[in-house]
Amino acid sequence: MNRTDRDRRAPGPPDTSATGPAYAVVIPTLARDTLADCLAALAAAHGPRPEEIVLVDDRPDPEPRDLEHALSVLGDLRARTTVLTSGGRGPAAARNTGLRAVTTPWVAFLDDDVQVGPHWCDQLAQDLAEATPDTAAVQGVIAVPLPGERRPTDWERGTAGLAQARWITADMAYRTDALKQVAGFDERFRRAFREDADLALRVLDAGWRIRQGRRTTRHPVRPADRWASLRAQRGNADDALMLRLHGPDWWHKAFAPRGRIRAHLAVTAAGVAAVALAAARRPRPAALAGLGWAAGTAEFAWARIAPGPRTRHEVTTMIATSVLIPPAATWHWLSGRWRHRAAPAWQEVAP
Repeated sequence: MNRTDRDRRAPGPPDTSATGPAYAVVIPTLARDTLADCLAALAAAHGPRPEEIVLVDDRPDPEPRDLEHALSVLGDLRARTTVLTSGGRGPAAARNTGLRAVTTPWVAFLDDDVQVGPHWCDQLAQDLAEATPDTAAVQGVIAVPLPGERRPTDWERGTAGLAQARWITADMAYRTDALKQVAGFDERFRRAFREDADLALRVLDAGWRIRQGRRTTRHPVRPADRWASLRAQRGNADDALMLRLHGPDWWHKAFAPRGRIRAHLAVTAAGVAAVALAAARRPRPAALAGLGWAAGTAEFAWARIAPGPRTRHEVTTMIATSVLIPPAATWHWLSGRWRHRAAPAWQEVAP
């Protein structure tokens, strides 16, 4: 990655004041129950207060009264808070809406299901004050509480992976000028998935640096129904967009786990082949293909069952979703490849 192309940016001197660098907080929300806890933790945090808070309601048909309780916990910060709407276009578009509204040199993005630590404002001010002129962003430390009395479920383990993720906007502070230089978030990412990695890669390629800060933010595991992991396969379409924008080695650039898409493609192909061969009255090849499908599905299910609590609900959920996830992942991956087939690499359209 090019981190030495200094003529492509002009950050100027660090922005500081008597209480530290001025910053705003932008929070996209769907008015979930977690929002009140998020805002209450922010209001209680010690240290230099944000100059402004921009809450972006990303529901297609927002109802302002739904936010009244959450806003009431802000106390004196309520006067610094603006509520905007972004039309249900996803978190990337919501963050851009908030970004356009802020006037501070730094903007800290939070998700509406996190809770900042009690000294978060102090620690953020320190993180920003220590940022060198070529630092575009400082990431917070994400802590995911897991149950101590049992093994975590598959869903809980997936959420716990956020603690090791790079550049996630659950708690990420960006220099406003750096975001404007790369035109902010790419709004083709309609889910809370990969839009943060895409932004970070563009910022790094523009010659900036991103570093880890000291502040800590808690990310509780949200309750989820048994089909949540199946719906999450929509993210494979975003992986297809990342491939078009950043090339085949984007996984390595973004420090992202490769995932199981290759295995899902193979298992799905085996299943389709088994059905097609059976329809063609070729029982032996159909049986071999079916055996491959069954073996791949069983391996996937056991990989998810073995580290978990192995309750009846968890086991049945893992079995059912392990059958459905490979074809769902395959569908979203292939549809994403088709939908974004003409998307140019981001450097070709960089401002």
